[in-house]
Amino acid sequence: MTALTGVRVVELSQVPIAWAGKLLADMGADVILVEPSGGDPSRGYPPFVDDEPGDDRSLYWWHYNTSKRSVVMDLEDEAGREQFRSLIATADVLLEAEPRHRLATLGLDYDDLAPIKPNLIHVAVTPYGRDDAKSDLPYTDLTVMAASGPPWSCGYDDHSLPPVRGALQGYHTASHFAVMSTLTALLHRGVSGVGQFIDVSMTAASNVTTEAASYTWLVAGRTVQRQTGRHASTSPSSETQQRCADGRYANTGVPPRNPAEFAALLAWLKELGLDTQLPEAVFLELGAAWQGPFDLAQIGTDDEITAIFGAGREALKLIASTVSAQDFFLGCQRAGLAVGVVNAPEEAFEDAHIRARGFHTPVHHEDLGRTITYPGAPYALQGSPWAISRRAPKLGEHNPEVLGELDQR
Repeated sequence: MTALTGVRVVELSQVPIAWAGKLLADMGADVILVEPSGGDPSRGYPPFVDDEPGDDRSLYWWHYNTSKRSVVMDLEDEAGREQFRSLIATADVLLEAEPRHRLATLGLDYDDLAPIKPNLIHVAVTPYGRDDAKSDLPYTDLTVMAASGPPWSCGYDDHSLPPVRGALQGYHTASHFAVMSTLTALLHRGVSGVGQFIDVSMTAASNVTTEAASYTWLVAGRTVQRQTGRHASTSPSSETQQRCADGRYANTGVPPRNPAEFAALLAWLKELGLDTQLPEAVFLELGAAWQGPFDLAQIGTDDEITAIFGAGREALKLIASTVSAQDFFLGCQRAGLAVGVVNAPEEAFEDAHIRARGFHTPVHHEDLGRTITYPGAPYALQGSPWAISRRAPKLGEHNPEVLGELDQR
């Protein structure tokens, strides 16, 4: 039994919410993807398995639509709308990212569907919210991210370079808020028996993920600046990217912060015979013998604390320059220090830690006669299992079983 066993979600196929539907489906919900007759455009998005374009070969489509069932309904036609209403009568959740007036025009909005399913949870995702006219403007993930602010905080110390962003972060963030809202509404309905309409703004969702940027402006009227591999800040902090002996980079962003960590770092430094090369090693000894709290807030004002903290960072830089990036990472793990190797996505996916936690998930594609390795659970649920129950559906693959069930009602 999974977390959402017995919950039916109807997802109106749109790229911005595909991730939300996948998360719910992989948590055990019966997610029925309603597609137009031509299918969701992302069915044709590259890359393709074996680099060969064709039907049902899009890796993009596969990833975002695991565990779902697909039906085709023409909502522009009254017969299709009637089918949709019948489907909603069996559903717990409607998840959609339609243009904000489309469902009302079709007679399929929350006010139209609530009489059919009084405890329906309707989650609408739009660029700025259902009541904002800006939601009528064209948008992409990039425009959502640019308008909401996260890219401003992401990039390099060299501000002549443009900011950067992750792939589809804006859509993913909105999808996470849609999922959290859905789970909360299901809990509320379980107690009250009441459904509700939930209005998710993509821009607002991303804006509250700007770490300190939005709040620094709202509270202090100050603007943070992006930094290479570090938190954006109103004032520059010390660089943390270190090139290791093998030419790869590691981020030494979290140096020692308590006596035990200073002691472990000093022991490692001596083990490598590097303590004589670091004049600041004496400050590591002071850190290891420190009594009482080590107040990081005093860095920059208390000379002793500043010197001890700086010595930790310098020691990490020295060690990193003499060992490989992987050995540096493993040594810091043993010392209880949080650092990270700068990996390419494919390197991260093949990392031993990722493999050990079971992130590699085999999914059988009977049409190809082979098993494909997928990314696994984004979070560990101890009380109920997470699982990809099936490959992404072919267009209208489940029309017979889903519509057949409706016909029997």
